[in-house]
Amino acid sequence: MNTLTVAAATPVTAVNRDYRLADNLEAVRGQVFLTGTQALVRLPLMQAALDRAAGLNTGGFISGYRGSPLGAYDQQLWKVKPVLDANRIRFLPAVNEELGATAVLGSQQVERDEDRTVDGVFAIWYGKGPGVDRAGDALRHGNAYGASPHGGVLAVIGDDHGCVSSSMPHQSDFTLQAWSLPVLNPASVAEMIEFGLYGWALSRFSGCWVGLKAISEMVESGSTVDLDAIRARFEAPVDYTPPEGGLHYRWPDLPSLVIEQRLAAKLDAARHFARHNSIDRLLCPATSADVGIVTCGKAHLDLLEALRRLGLGMDDLEANGIRLYKVGQSFPLEPGRMRAFAADLKEILVVEEKGPFVEQQIKNLLYNDDPARRPQVFGKTAQCGAPLLSALGELRPSRVMPVLADWLARHRPVLDRREHVEDFTAPTLLSNVADGVRRVPYFCSGCPHNTSTRVPEGSHAQAGIGCHFMASWMPDRETTGLIQMGGEGVDWVAHSGFTRTPHVFQNLGDGTYFHSGFLAIRQAIAARTNVTYKILYNDAVAMTGGQPVDGTVTVDAIARQVEAEGARRVVVVSDEPEKFKGHEGQFPRGTSFHHRSELDTVQRELREVKGVSVLIYDQTCAAEKRRRRKKKAYPDPERRLFINAAVCEGCGDCGKQSNCLSIVPLDTPLGRKRMIDQSSCNKDYSCVEGFCPSFVSVIGGKVRKAVGASFDEDRLQARVAALALPAKHEWTGPYDLLVTGVGGTGVVTVGALVTMAAHLEGKSASVLDFMGFAQKGGQVLSFVRMATDPGALNQVRIDTQQADAVIACDLVVGASNDALQTIKHGRTRVVANLHEIQTAKFVLDPEADLHVEALLEKIRYAAGAAQLSTCDAQALSVRMLGDTIGANILLLGFAWQQGLVPVSLEALARAIELNGVAVATNLTAFSLGRLAAGDPQGLAALAGTMPDSAVQLDEGQGESLAALVDARVAMLTAYQSAAYATQYRALVDEVERAERKLVGELGVLRLSPVVARVHAR
Repeated sequence: MNTLTVAAATPVTAVNRDYRLADNLEAVRGQVFLTGTQALVRLPLMQAALDRAAGLNTGGFISGYRGSPLGAYDQQLWKVKPVLDANRIRFLPAVNEELGATAVLGSQQVERDEDRTVDGVFAIWYGKGPGVDRAGDALRHGNAYGASPHGGVLAVIGDDHGCVSSSMPHQSDFTLQAWSLPVLNPASVAEMIEFGLYGWALSRFSGCWVGLKAISEMVESGSTVDLDAIRARFEAPVDYTPPEGGLHYRWPDLPSLVIEQRLAAKLDAARHFARHNSIDRLLCPATSADVGIVTCGKAHLDLLEALRRLGLGMDDLEANGIRLYKVGQSFPLEPGRMRAFAADLKEILVVEEKGPFVEQQIKNLLYNDDPARRPQVFGKTAQCGAPLLSALGELRPSRVMPVLADWLARHRPVLDRREHVEDFTAPTLLSNVADGVRRVPYFCSGCPHNTSTRVPEGSHAQAGIGCHFMASWMPDRETTGLIQMGGEGVDWVAHSGFTRTPHVFQNLGDGTYFHSGFLAIRQAIAARTNVTYKILYNDAVAMTGGQPVDGTVTVDAIARQVEAEGARRVVVVSDEPEKFKGHEGQFPRGTSFHHRSELDTVQRELREVKGVSVLIYDQTCAAEKRRRRKKKAYPDPERRLFINAAVCEGCGDCGKQSNCLSIVPLDTPLGRKRMIDQSSCNKDYSCVEGFCPSFVSVIGGKVRKAVGASFDEDRLQARVAALALPAKHEWTGPYDLLVTGVGGTGVVTVGALVTMAAHLEGKSASVLDFMGFAQKGGQVLSFVRMATDPGALNQVRIDTQQADAVIACDLVVGASNDALQTIKHGRTRVVANLHEIQTAKFVLDPEADLHVEALLEKIRYAAGAAQLSTCDAQALSVRMLGDTIGANILLLGFAWQQGLVPVSLEALARAIELNGVAVATNLTAFSLGRLAAGDPQGLAALAGTMPDSAVQLDEGQGESLAALVDARVAMLTAYQSAAYATQYRALVDEVERAERKLVGELGVLRLSPVVARVHAR
């Protein structure tokens, strides 16, 4: 029986058992739980429905190029392709951003086509900040020539304000303004939908392409959305007369200054539309006010949270004559409402993230007003240019609070709350030996880049965009530099003319090659530059989730193309070069084929070639192999590698050979050995290249799941039913739960389960998953917030000293500065997993130490010793369930039993069912976690005893040196020979005699036992 047991007398919170995951797209009314990416999928479906209801026969078109925070948009669209097809919405992932924008321009030409099959085409272009820059010419042309009256274009702008997973932070607002694209700035997932529908209506009316900001904290978050509260209909004003020729796409429309005049007219039309259909909000009218606050986008939620923490609300602002205005259309500002807001005010504080986008427009709007009535406007700087709200980094409530508190105290002393600010500033963190322990992202186990990014001694490589960029922080890769996507190697074209270095290798991913990188090769060939391009053909765009390259690209096609461009030599290196036998004719004459074991020799030859040479490294992405193997869509070799711990000497050479994270430490009585984590191994086999005798190949065998403790499920549930239930959480505000761990281990699932459970109970909930490169083994932080009052949930990120609880699925991430700064000493409760998950440092440093006790000390210092509970979730999961898969859910149960997860058992059980993955196992794991927290003796009775080490040694009876030596002699005899063991005994005996002379017959021997243990290794 796999259920979550609740005591019969306990009242159960009502749970919506009718809710389905498909409701995020299919529900028409009520509350749904949506991520930002899902909102962008739902958006065109809602527009199609609105058009049908209005009697319009429209189609939809979506194109662009993936990139964080929009890295998963294409995957989500592919998942619902039948739904898109049924609504006549075509999704075309573009080769690159500017070609996607050009395709979108074509969708607006349809309405002028006499042979059209639809009344018009509404379109979405999407791209991250660098893609906006790259597509600039296409976006400018598209906006200049215009949207169609029954079509419209929404440009979804994926800005990474915090540089979470980009080469640099981005704010595209000013760029869009320069191109005369209106900009909409939503503050939440719900507003993404409402503003998106507004954007299409605005585009149809004004002829503009309309920018929709989609920052990381919205797109990569999820929250409860009330569909009934979303405004979906916007009316075209009837009191507007467009200029002669109109505002929309037309032909002929030859280049002239008329286009410039039309762009100005389009922005006037956008202002007119906003006047009649405003998405701005005057939240505090305060008719007698003399000061006011203007907010925009995410910064609005930061301000509301800052007010909440200061103990203030809208009523306080209204009663004390302070106006509050939230801008939705951040360009062009609608002047009528802004002037009405500013009337009679002496000062306006503008709270917005990054640069002074809205602030400058307000100043421009009001600058020429009567000086006696014109308010002062401050935001990024105060009077005399003193810094105020920084344009650098991201705003947080804790960064807004000091400025807001000072501003309120100056203007309204009765609202002086400056004494509250100290409680929300960054805490002092303990510095100790664990400061250097960090979980940095790394190549996956078996990743082709583990081998392909190596360079010969004396050579140097240049990095590029893609997973392979991680080579730049690996000390043995001699890889530096960063250039924009598609510019790889062109910097060396100039650099090479002013250095004695004769040659470099340039890494170039196959996705980047197809996107635009082949143009860089063309430039290097034209400049006769000495460079070897290593085109890393991995058969997937791994960095954003394993999507296929957007078109047909094969090894032989790349070889023919670069040879035709003028490459002096083309070489193919592969883990399976034999697959090219019989197909050599498809390659350029002179192409040579090599096994990856010859990479060093091949590269030494290529660096001597004058001009541009090309090495195509062919090996499928390891993560993609894994996905395909699960679907039985990729060959799964029968060979598995194991390490005989009794033979292994712990030298770490296998890690240096393979650069692989699946080689993990195994601590034994004989010291630290190595083992292969079979659950993460992707069968790359490069670890055996050191010819170590400890490796064992098993052909045809299947990895047996470890045998968990034999226990009766009914007995487990009976013990769980007897547990005291945690005290009910008293809601006085939002509850903030931080879940931390390692990318790819299910941390995001824990956050998603808790958030869904809260949603099923009718609470408002949000979750923000910050992963960056974490799908490659880096740190993950899942910020979960929930409240009974929707108005209490503002920003989605847990701010400084605001966490109520932390579930640290990994000690390293749990003790990181990002996690510790959310902890409030004496208030935040922490549950930490004691299991040691090695960092990437172990790959090259065999003696790498996590300094577990120092990590725990960091957490104790931040939270308080009494606030920390620990549990080795992996060990318990293996012992009870046979593997580590259930470890994080077990830790969730451990935390729930301690009252740290304020959702009901029934809701969590339903969330686990909806997730649909290993439901029975996860329910059992959760119950085991509860038992571990509430009745560890009962758990021990169920678990029994199991061996802890793969190397079992008979240490002899007692602690005597003689017994220890006898055990080691027996081991060495079996390992090699009696003579070998005799040498060992002779050395130990000699040391013992020398030490006995120093300490006497009754003295304690300290050196001899150490020698006896260590010398036998």
